[in-house]
Amino acid sequence: MTSSALSRLSNLHSHLHPYDSDSKVARFLKVSPEVSQALSCGKAVVALESTIISHGMPYPQNLKTAKEVEEIVRKNGAVPATIAILDGIPCIGLSTEELERLATLGTRAQKTARRDIAHIVAMKGNGATTVSATMFFASMVGISVFVTGGIGGVHRHGEHTMDVSSDLTELGRTPVAVISAGVKSILDIPRTLEYLETQGVCVTSYKSNEFPAFFTETSGCKAPCRVDSPEECALLIDATMKLKLGTGILIAVPIPKEHSASGNSIESAIQRALGEARDKNISGNAETPFLLARVNELTGGASLASNIALVKNNADVGAKIAVALARLREHSDKGAYDQISIIWESAPEPTFLHQFQPGARVHRVARFESQEDQSRLNTSPASQVVQKLQLTPELQNVTGNLSTCLFGTNSLSNARWQRMIVKG
Repeated sequence: MTSSALSRLSNLHSHLHPYDSDSKVARFLKVSPEVSQALSCGKAVVALESTIISHGMPYPQNLKTAKEVEEIVRKNGAVPATIAILDGIPCIGLSTEELERLATLGTRAQKTARRDIAHIVAMKGNGATTVSATMFFASMVGISVFVTGGIGGVHRHGEHTMDVSSDLTELGRTPVAVISAGVKSILDIPRTLEYLETQGVCVTSYKSNEFPAFFTETSGCKAPCRVDSPEECALLIDATMKLKLGTGILIAVPIPKEHSASGNSIESAIQRALGEARDKNISGNAETPFLLARVNELTGGASLASNIALVKNNADVGAKIAVALARLREHSDKGAYDQISIIWESAPEPTFLHQFQPGARVHRVARFESQEDQSRLNTSPASQVVQKLQLTPELQNVTGNLSTCLFGTNSLSNARWQRMIVKG
């Protein structure tokens, strides 16, 4: 079973009816037209975080980098979906104007993890999403691939401070594949990998046997798994979704050799920055931005240049993975034999009686034209009823006629479908 067809059907319903009783949370979201169209058609979409824009580098370099990263995603055949909260509205996919606004806001936009989402939405504030918040929103709208620079983790001396990033717990409960250059090297990488194991997260390195350390290709830690192509990554993601493990995947992509900073010089700068952070009592979510900025100063800008290079490389790899996953799901849909039966009743808008589960597939769609058809459904197996009904040609192309399938008409104002029952 695959997640493509029915997830697209459910996504389209949510986009067209954001205030439907079965998708009340959608009223808090704003999905860009480009992202909405891509999701409803099963095209490749790549989620992107926004903290790197607001807190990662100064304006206008942050805006330039954000645009370049989105362009890399597009050139590889995927649609970028940068995620942020603007004026209390979570936005999935930003316009050029919204990107520029976020870039100029800079650190005035609150660094937003999962715990901060409700408060920023309630107060109509501006939030730049971290890995955990971006994963949350990506999963909510059905985006399976998310690209970032590096994830958070267990901070050094975390056994005393209990400072552990919410990125790790999010990976343990949100089914999104995160493409990163590993764990930020300012953190405790061995303990972070141990914590991810406890959370049941599949951690794999891309074309390497060793787990990368953000600025450098190696960390001294062996990677639990290895994948060597976008297609293998897609198979891993697809298997995770089919098995309904409910956990994320961390795909660690080593920084390209030509951009890898000297491990010794970076480590020396990190140790010095850590000492300064302790002296200044900088902790919590303020620590990572401080450390990255200070390490950049101490390395004469070399670490920031490496950071930008690895993010672009991750975007390139992540987009290829998203495209491979979309192709895999499209191929898997062919030859499926599940059926959707649509029951006609007089009603102002559709209501789902069956909760769509990831993994269901669609082969044919039948339209019920009368109350007699509905009564037959109550006394006959769905498969028998479907065989007795006419399969209209325009309904056989599920992905091309989702509006017709959902509403019985291309005109939403005349929509009168009420119930959809999935039977296989």
